Amino acid sequence: MSDAEFLDMVARDSFNFFVSEANPENGLVRDSSRGYSPCSIASVGFGLTALCVGVENRWIPKNEAYLRIEKTLRTFRDKIPNEHGFFYHFLNINSGARVWECEISSVDTALFLAGALTAGEYFKGTEIEKLAGEIYARVDWPWMLNGRRLLCMGWKPESGFLPYYWDSYNELMIIHALAIGSPTHPIAADLWNAWGRPRGKYGDYSFIYCYSNNLFVYQYSHAWIDFRNMRDSYANYWDNSVTATLVNRQYCIEQADNFEGFGENMWGLTACVGPDGYKGYGGGPGNSSCDGTIAPCAAAGSIPFAPEECIATLRAMYDDYGNQLYGKYGFKDAFNLSRNWWANEYLGIDQGITVLMIENYRSGFVWKYFMRNPAIKKWQSLCFKINE
Repeated sequence: MSDAEFLDMVARDSFNFFVSEANPENGLVRDSSRGYSPCSIASVGFGLTALCVGVENRWIPKNEAYLRIEKTLRTFRDKIPNEHGFFYHFLNINSGARVWECEISSVDTALFLAGALTAGEYFKGTEIEKLAGEIYARVDWPWMLNGRRLLCMGWKPESGFLPYYWDSYNELMIIHALAIGSPTHPIAADLWNAWGRPRGKYGDYSFIYCYSNNLFVYQYSHAWIDFRNMRDSYANYWDNSVTATLVNRQYCIEQADNFEGFGENMWGLTACVGPDGYKGYGGGPGNSSCDGTIAPCAAAGSIPFAPEECIATLRAMYDDYGNQLYGKYGFKDAFNLSRNWWANEYLGIDQGITVLMIENYRSGFVWKYFMRNPAIKKWQSLCFKINE
């Protein structure tokens, strides 16, 4: 296969997760391909966007995708419990009720909204745009500040606001974009400056980093927001994610003596399923955690940032370990050669970042539609300088 044919195969197979692992009655999408898995609202957000990508690539008929998206948004508007417009992280796949005593999640609500608003822009002038706008409009972003200058990570009815806040660089940019741009309940634009941006070095690389250095934190906001020509007072976050990707790769190259298989075409540390459960793996400055577990979605989600390195790695994974690692929904979640361990499941958020970032690399499709939203334009104008 050519690289183009290979990426098309991976994207299409990963897309199928959001067709087969969704409840056709309500549009809720499983967190994992495990049969007993609940819905993750972040999976729903990735899925709503993936359905639009699927239409564009003729993987799914436009009318079928439209009906799936409309049903999903009606479910969230009318049936899913919310608190000040925010949703619980995990839901019963059939009833939509809260499970596991999980939190009302600010970031997972934001990822869901990003998907809904993308679909609204893609199906402009339809009921989908109306539903997405109504769901977004009722989110009370100032409530999630809890009287502070930082957005809280979540809330529980049993104990109130969580003790954790979005106080330092990570996947928080998508939350702030939606909160500052809100047409009904915005937070002040100067709160864009309230969270920390620690700068660290790894070898010859210098960048704003997240303490965990899970690669997904440098990807998720970028799945929807086109940061390429945007710069605030601190950084160009596109360039920053390019550097973070190369650091993640370099860290794995330097760990080759410690973990079997690691090398220039076998790397990728992020949050994923591992031999000891779901963990956040990372490499670079900060609190790096590595036990030899590699996630294909780490490289797939960084394809726009470092296409040559990321595509070479995905192709090596497919060529060398495809029998164990590749299946009906594309790459399974992770593997660890040092412990002869292979994941037997797929995660919605990991298949999602794969679909979205491959498509952004190929066509800029998700960026094109999401950046048209007036709320995102408002946030962009308030917080960034644009280089035309």
